[in-house]
Parts: sequence; C-alpha cells; structure tokens
Amino acid sequence: MSGAHTVASARRPGHGSRSAGGRRRAAAGEVGWWQPPTRRRGATVQDTARADGTGRRRAAPGRIGALVNRLRPGGGGSQHRRPATPEERRAQRLRLVRRTALAGLAAVLLGPLLAFGLGWVFFSVPSPTDAVTNQVALVSYSDGSRLTRLVPEEGNRIAVAIEDVPPHVRDAVLAAEDRTFYSNPGFDLTGILRAVWNQVQGGSGGGSTITQQYVKNALVGDEYSLWRKYKEVVLAVKISQERTKDEILGDYLNAIYFGRGAYGIQSASQAYFGKPVQLLDPSEGALLAGLIQSPSRWDPARNPDRAVERWNFVLDGMVAQGWLDPAERAAVQFPATIEPRRAAAGVPADANGHVVTAVTAELDALGITSEDLAQEGLRITTTIDPERQQQAVEAAQAALEGQPDDLRSAMVAIDPQTGGILAYYGGDNGLGLDYARVQRLAGSTFKPFVVLAGLQQDPPVGLGETFDGEEVPGLRNAEGADCDRCDLKQAMTVSNNVVFNTLAKQVGPEAVAAAARAAGITAPLDDPNEGIALGNKEVSALELASAYATIAGGGVWHQPHLVSEVVTADGRVLFSAAGAGGITEGERRFPERVARNVVESMLEVAEQDGLSLPGGRPVAAKTGTVQSRFDGDNNDAWMAGFTPSLSTSVWIGTDMNSPIRTASGEPISGKTLPGEVWRTFMGQALDEAPVETFPPYRPIGEAASDAPPGVDPEATPTPTPTPEPVVTPTEEPPPPAPEAPQESGAPQPERPREDDSLLFGTGGGAPQETRTPPSTQDCSVTPCG
Repeated sequence: MSGAHTVASARRPGHGSRSAGGRRRAAAGEVGWWQPPTRRRGATVQDTARADGTGRRRAAPGRIGALVNRLRPGGGGSQHRRPATPEERRAQRLRLVRRTALAGLAAVLLGPLLAFGLGWVFFSVPSPTDAVTNQVALVSYSDGSRLTRLVPEEGNRIAVAIEDVPPHVRDAVLAAEDRTFYSNPGFDLTGILRAVWNQVQGGSGGGSTITQQYVKNALVGDEYSLWRKYKEVVLAVKISQERTKDEILGDYLNAIYFGRGAYGIQSASQAYFGKPVQLLDPSEGALLAGLIQSPSRWDPARNPDRAVERWNFVLDGMVAQGWLDPAERAAVQFPATIEPRRAAAGVPADANGHVVTAVTAELDALGITSEDLAQEGLRITTTIDPERQQQAVEAAQAALEGQPDDLRSAMVAIDPQTGGILAYYGGDNGLGLDYARVQRLAGSTFKPFVVLAGLQQDPPVGLGETFDGEEVPGLRNAEGADCDRCDLKQAMTVSNNVVFNTLAKQVGPEAVAAAARAAGITAPLDDPNEGIALGNKEVSALELASAYATIAGGGVWHQPHLVSEVVTADGRVLFSAAGAGGITEGERRFPERVARNVVESMLEVAEQDGLSLPGGRPVAAKTGTVQSRFDGDNNDAWMAGFTPSLSTSVWIGTDMNSPIRTASGEPISGKTLPGEVWRTFMGQALDEAPVETFPPYRPIGEAASDAPPGVDPEATPTPTPTPEPVVTPTEEPPPPAPEAPQESGAPQPERPREDDSLLFGTGGGAPQETRTPPSTQDCSVTPCG
C-alpha cells in the first residue's frame, strides 16, 4: 500500500514539500508554478499532462497542446508554441507537394475518363442519312423562312451495300484516306495529339481516320477546335464498338461527298463515269478515291494535272500495302471521265431558281466554294423579301398572260440604302436563261446619266438650260415628244431625243459613259458616241436598278447583293454584308446635291406616261423604248424608277431580239407592258410603307422652269429658287452672240464660265451657246427613245 500511495502521490499535481509559508516547493524533477512547462525527452502526451489546483487537466505542450490552449477560454497558449524546426518545415512541404501531385494525377486520369463517359452517354451515333442531311446548305429569305435546300434531304445519293463495292475500289479508298482502318480503334492518337498541339499554337489540322471523317461529316462543321476533336473521338470509339469495320466503311462510302453534286460512291460513279460502282476498274476506283480529300482540287475536268498526281498517289499506296500487283499498276492508264453536268439539285424549276443560282454565283465570288456548300451545312440568309418577291413574280406573270409566247421579262428591285436585292425575277424557267442578267440596249433609260454628266461639267449644265428640240434629219422624237425649245427637265419628261443627243455631244460621250459607270452600270460602254444618250449600249435589269438606286441614295453606291449572311452549321460566320467593313456601307460616287438634281429631272415622267403611283407618292422614273430595224416596231422596252427606299427596273423583249407586240398587234413601248408591271409591283410593294419625299431641291446651274412640257420655258417666268450665298461676279459676262448658221461639225465657240462652283452652283446659268444640229443618225439602227 505504501508503495502504491507513494506512486499516486508522486503523480498528483503540486505534490512536494511545503515551505514555511505554506507553499509547496516543487519536488525534484517537477515543474514549479513559476516555470513554463517543458516536455521531457521521450515523454508522451499523457506523461506531460498535469492537473492544476482545480482538478482540470492542462493540455500537454506541443502542437496539439498549444492548439487546445489557444482555444481554451481565457487561454492564450500561443506563447507556449515552439517554432517548427527546419526538418519539420521540409516535411510539411513534401507532404503538400505529394498531395498536390496526387490530386493532379487523379484529375489527369479521371477527368478524361469522366468526360469520355459523359460523351458516351449523351452523343448519339449518326446514320448515313444524317451525315448527308446535315451537310446540305439551306437558303432562306430575309425573314428567315426557307427558300430552298441547295441539296434535297436525300441528296444526290444512291445507297449501295458494301458487298456491291468491288474490293479494289474499297482498297483504293483505304489507300487514299486511312491505310490502318482495319487495325486502328477508330481514332488516330498521334493525329489527335498533333491537332491539339496545332490548336495550342494557334494553327489547325490533325490526322483523322475514316471513322473520324464519317463522324465529322455527320456532326457538320470543319471548325478546328478541341471540342470537335473530343466529339469525334468519343463517337468514333462508340461506333467502333457498335458496328463492324465493314459496316462503318459502307456507311462512309454512302455519305462522303465526291464533288459534282454526288454524295456516296454510287452517285460518284455515275457522275464521273456514267456507270454503276460494280463496274469500276482499279484505275477508276483510284480516281474516285483521290477525290475525297478535295473534290474541286482533284476533279480532272478542273485540274487535270493535279488529278493525275493524286491518282498516282492512290495507286502507289495500294501497291505499298500489297493490295495491287506492281505489274497491274504499271499497266493501268488514267481513266477518261464524262463531262460534268450542271448540278441543279435544290435549284427550283420556277422563277425562284434564278434567285438560287444567283446566290450560288455570289457565294463563289465571296470565296465560298461548292465544297463548302456541299459539306459545311451552310445557313444562307438572302436579302430577298418573300412578299415582294411574290409580288414581282405575279406582276410579271399577269402582264404576260395571254400575250405572245415569245415575250420575255425581267425585274429587279433594290434597296437604295443598302444595295440589298429585295425582289429578283429573271423569268419563269428557273433552270433556263436568267433574263435579269441578260444585257440589252437601254433606250431612253440612259438619259438620266446624260443629265448626271452635264451637272458635273465645269460650268455645270443645269436643268433650266434650254435646247432646240425639233426633229432633224436622221433623228426623230417619239410621238408627242417634240418641242421648239425646252429645258432639260421638260425634255426628260417627254423624252425628247434631239435635246439629249445634243447634250451628250456637248459634254462628251465619254463623260456620259463615266457618269453611268459611277452610278453602277458595269457593262463595258466602250467607244461611246453621242448615241449613248439614247441607249445604244447594252445593260441588264440588275445594272439599271442598281444605277438608279445610287441616284435614289443621294450618290452613294452600294454593291447590289443577294447574300446577307452565311453561317456554318456549327455557328461560324463566314460572311456578313452588314458586318464591319461590309458591303452595305456604300461608297460615295457623286455629291448628294448632284443626285437630287438628277431626281428633279425625272419627277414628272411617271405622271406624263400615266404611271403615277397610288396616293400621289413622289417617284422618279424613266421609260425606254428601243426601236426595231422594221419601221414602227420596237425590240426592247424598259421602265425604271425609284422612291427613296425602292429602286425597280423592268425589261420586256424576246430571245431573238425581234419586234415585240401585244396579242392585239400593238407595238410594245416602255410605258405600256413594262410600265404596267412596274406600276403594279411598286404600288403593292409600297402599299403599307409611309409616303417618302426626296430632299429639298437646290438647283445646280440654272434652275428648271415650272413650264409644262411643250411650253417654251424662256417665255414663262421662272420662280426664283431659295436664295443662297453666291459669289458676285466682278464683271458681267458678255451678252450672247447672235446665232449664225454653221455647218455640222464646225468648231463651237467657247462657252463663258459661270462663277458658280462646279457641283454646288446656285442658279444664274451661262448664256446659251451657239448650237449645231445634231449629227445625222439612222433610227432604224440606233435607238431613238
């Protein structure tokens, strides 16, 4: 007992001898109340814990004890924390590094597995039909409604069983695209790593197996991204697990695009050789296999040298793989192919076919190839307004109904503020000739360009300048267009040929041609003479609508266009007309004031010809009639005109450039059938639009008079235009010299200059020049209005 008591007493806190004052002295080896606790070498936590006088245990020293002391109310134990030794700090760092490395390794190993598992669950395996359907391009109207598919849903595709594809044709495809097809897991790890590396470096590309190519076509999109590669790999492995290699190859051969509008090996065989795939020999199979990578590049009809180079590559690959005997390789010759046929898949046979054909031509000009159309799943938005397109078609068809079968018509309507084509009619046969782009003699629709040229002369020829308008030998006016003297606006209103022939000679035919080009006429207009004023140069309905739109737009030319936006199926924008630097921004070709003066000259034409628009809507217009070599007949008839928001031109003629007459035998002129089509369309197209007015008219040169057509403007007071600052001449110009008879072609006296500026004159025209009769012109050959 005494021994046990002694041990227990030794373990009680405070056990030891007392001093004389009643305090206990610390026993040997114990910690006094005035000393900080220390831990003996080799002592445990239990050994170092001590109880205080209240019976509570004091936490042992060290990290755990220090933590407990800090957390104990009233405790402050931080003064008892021992600093970590260098060895302990090094151990802590090593533990942190090990844990971070383990976490990173787990992420590297488990992350891809998790991503792969999610892709396996959520990505569905595509069918060959999906692969073809998702590649086709969709063309829509401006409101997003569908116009057509450039390739129908089934595509130009004829499915064929893999057993029906000769082995040498299959071998050729493998030699060209994937020589390890039957041994690889469906993806090429080296190619994928190369693609990732290229992506990191900002490049593109990376190898793809046949399985990956099939998946890519099914997914749609050729965007070089890690996301696409990820989907490719997941689906490639999934397909490889669900289908045999022969099934995958068969699906691939039935879905891949070979060019010439052909999807699948069977359609390709017909497109290039005019026979079924079962009859292809090794040489022909090698040519088709070589096309897969880039049909437009390797098509022998387009690049024969490259086609031969690719053909040799495929055959040599077959020999290298042991799939073709070297002797047979040496004996084969490059195969002959049939001529490519026009791919009309998806092009409507009705009037809208011309819209679609024009769209594809525009895409090609933008650098968007037929392969992009066939494989990128493009979503093409056009500028065509579906309602106005229907109105244009119906107006043209209604005018020609019951008329002679040889009559043809075209109409184009353009937004002057953007250049967007809102309606496009090139005839009812969408697979035939597009009459909207056929160039024909313009007739008097060219007269506004003569005014445009005159206004830009130095000094300018204002609308108020008067001219002799009586017929002369070899040049006559249309019925009712004569005038003894008339100013330019009057001459435009009645379409006086003599006046404009004189003006064209005065300003120079080249100046007229330059003015027409500036407005938007793209026809050559080579070697012009004064007959250009009467339209002896050919233009198309599209060009004329565009040029008039430039005048309507205040002298700002916009590229006429049908394509508004092109987006791939995976969301990449290939083209946007309204984007930064887009073609809708326009280009100033001549000053707004000049354009407004040209408009002023055309404002009374529609009313004069009985073609006014409903509600008194202001409209600038001009008719044109091209006379035939047969007296009393016409070959072409035009009507073109615009408001500030819509410019429309209409043409009627024949394929043979023969006389045009109505069913009742009446000659067709610009104000008859073309005028009816134009007025019907414009009235409907603008029915719900607010009435727009043109900007205020500020004359350049001498202002136009208010005298009606046929009344001598010099005998009628001309109202003074709104006063504007003018530079007062320091000297009065000399009075005009009296007219004297002169021979045709005699030198003209120099015309006195005005003090008005070239483009911004404010009235006060120069004295009338001495005139010479216009040159003799045979109206049986040259159009007279």
